[in-house]
Amino acid sequence: MWEFTPELLVILGAFLAAFVVGAAGFGDALVAAGLWLHFLPPVEAAPLIVMTGLCIHAIALWRLWGHLDFTHLAPFLGLGVLGVPLGTWALAHLAAEPFKLAVGGFLIAYGGGLLVFRNPPRIGAGGRTLDAVAGGIGGVLGGLAGMSGAVPAVWCGLRGWPRDRARGVSQPYILVMHALSLAAMAYAGLLTPRVTATFVWAVPAIVIGTSAGIALYRRLDESLFRRLVLVVLTAAGATLIV
Repeated sequence: MWEFTPELLVILGAFLAAFVVGAAGFGDALVAAGLWLHFLPPVEAAPLIVMTGLCIHAIALWRLWGHLDFTHLAPFLGLGVLGVPLGTWALAHLAAEPFKLAVGGFLIAYGGGLLVFRNPPRIGAGGRTLDAVAGGIGGVLGGLAGMSGAVPAVWCGLRGWPRDRARGVSQPYILVMHALSLAAMAYAGLLTPRVTATFVWAVPAIVIGTSAGIALYRRLDESLFRRLVLVVLTAAGATLIV
């Protein structure tokens, strides 16, 4: 009889997270956390999720570098970097659950609602200032709930940007947020030999899953890519609420 051992669940979670990121450009944290938090303590699951996500996004960026549009990235990173420590501070000093429920409800309403529209609303005003605000909010959510990519993905959708521009924002943005989180975890002593050894188990699945997801991404047109992003955002909202 087939038995799902912790080692197998680590490999499965890494593959699924990598596949989703390869196809949609974000979503690794929600997929991995949905599996790993069932059998790993948070002090082990959190650094494993960040290490896995960092590796996934690095591979995806390397594979897609020549196809992505990075011209709108800078404002997102500017405030995003400042938002991460603010979110971490809020996690330690404020009640995180009401915030998570509110963000989760918004993502479900946004993702689920726009799935039924052929022509979703577009926001052209605000320029780089509002782009920076979206990046800052994403950074706060990353520090608070480990889901920095959701808000930039929503904002890119509201801007109506093509998929290569949207990924040119979300993919490197999440990579930088993961790098900051990993540095903070290393400083806190969370990168133990056990966590590192568990991560090594996941590396082959990360490489295979990312490649499979990118193969799907290259087959998607703009409409199918938009719908895939909305599905992942809806799932992210449900994860925050549950």
